[in-house]
Amino acid sequence: MKLKSLTLLVVATTFSASAFTAEVNILNASYDVSREFYKNYNPLFAKQWKQKTGDDLTINQSHGGSSKQARAVVDGLEADVVTMNQSIDVDILAEKQLIPADWAKRLPNGSAPFSSTSVLLVRKGNPKDIKNWGDLAKPGVAVIIANPKTSGNGRYAYLAAWGSVIKQGGNAAQAKELVAKIFANVPVLETGGRGATTTFVQREIGDVLVTFENEVGLIKQEYGADKFDLVYPSISIVADLPVSVVDKVADKRGTRKVAEAYLQTLYTPEAQEIAAQFELRPRDAKIAKKYAKALPPLKLFTVDEVFGSLKQAQTEHFKDGGVFDQIYTKK
Repeated sequence: MKLKSLTLLVVATTFSASAFTAEVNILNASYDVSREFYKNYNPLFAKQWKQKTGDDLTINQSHGGSSKQARAVVDGLEADVVTMNQSIDVDILAEKQLIPADWAKRLPNGSAPFSSTSVLLVRKGNPKDIKNWGDLAKPGVAVIIANPKTSGNGRYAYLAAWGSVIKQGGNAAQAKELVAKIFANVPVLETGGRGATTTFVQREIGDVLVTFENEVGLIKQEYGADKFDLVYPSISIVADLPVSVVDKVADKRGTRKVAEAYLQTLYTPEAQEIAAQFELRPRDAKIAKKYAKALPPLKLFTVDEVFGSLKQAQTEHFKDGGVFDQIYTKK
């Protein structure tokens, strides 16, 4: 009888202990160039969440072109959070009532914990002497850019080139002419930033890759800094990288608290430090100053300055029949 009671006590104690430890999982749907950052951020947050709640947290990742990811969530991908590279891809979720219309007000800096910019990566020694946006339009220069209709990376590259003309005193006709010439030099139009990198680096197609600044560091780290040179154009664009809880999914799955904490923690010094290490431009001024050598101050303009808003740019330039469709001829 005593042995039976002892066994029941052990079972009850084991059950009680396990009852306080939950196994939680969330899915982060993100753009493709962010994968290395989140590969390093996720363990940090999971450890902090474990210390705070006792719960074991698994963070799953889904990566692809930003616009493609947004459509996947709309079509049923049950992402608890989205971490995108352009606000219009989060706005789509609001239009489908998956999140509130004022999602950008829920976290600082328009719910964008860090930013990036569009830069030029050339072959070692810069054999085509590429220094600025205008050089991408020269005959004989092969340019690799992701499709601006499916990729935030490609969209910012397009807007950076267009805006460079406007910010230096040119007009819309001149900007359109430059961008048309640049895309006439694009031999392969990949759907996402990582695909464009693969084309340029592994397939060795093109003289210059236009991509996010943080992608360059990853390329040099993986393939060797001695193979490429980074060129900062005289002016480029601010690419804010917005995040949001997907309210409809998080409420359905009971993950709202962990999903909100996951995004809020991106603003902490620890997370901002990781962002800077992967050449994402942090919002934390002290960390930005610490990494000023790797992330130098640049002459940048915002989307709103030139295009009114990203939504206006989307309507004018990237919707079916827009300016991009008018100037781009498929190879």
